[in-house]
Amino acid sequence: MMVLSSVGSASSSPIAAVFSAALLLFYFSDTTLGAPCPINGLPILRNISDLPQDNYGRPGLSHMTVAGSVLHGMKEVEIWLQTFAPGSETPIHRHSCEEVFVVLKGSGTLYLAETHGNFPGKPIEFPIFVNSTLHIPINDAHQVKNTSHEDLQVLVIISRPPIKVYVRHPFP
Repeated sequence: MMVLSSVGSASSSPIAAVFSAALLLFYFSDTTLGAPCPINGLPILRNISDLPQDNYGRPGLSHMTVAGSVLHGMKEVEIWLQTFAPGSETPIHRHSCEEVFVVLKGSGTLYLAETHGNFPGKPIEFPIFVNSTLHIPINDAHQVKNTSHEDLQVLVIISRPPIKVYVRHPFP
């Protein structure tokens, strides 16, 4: 089951406040970034603008792993910040984990299809917009597309890193 909800303004929503506080942690000055975690020796605080970006061969996509298994030693969760230029999209894909999107800026479309065995069903189209959240169930094929004329920016939270992505052919 996929859940799509509106968070509301950051000042009135506990969920938005938590995400805002988490993002603020990554904007601390460079003087606080060197404090190592006593468990794995990796920095506790990071400046989000110093993190590497990639587009994974997808024109119009900017992907940044804010916190993850490979660069940060996370074991239970991975967080991405993705920006989609107008008309850009993810490939149709699925993960062997849960995924939650929080739309920070812009609007677009989510295509979601329950997966039966190895094959996705017919996709359902959901409009996405600022402050909406999306829950993608384990193994359900999905695609996010910026269908507007401005950038679409989403915060993505994924369980069970490292992430295995299974790219699919176009929906039937």
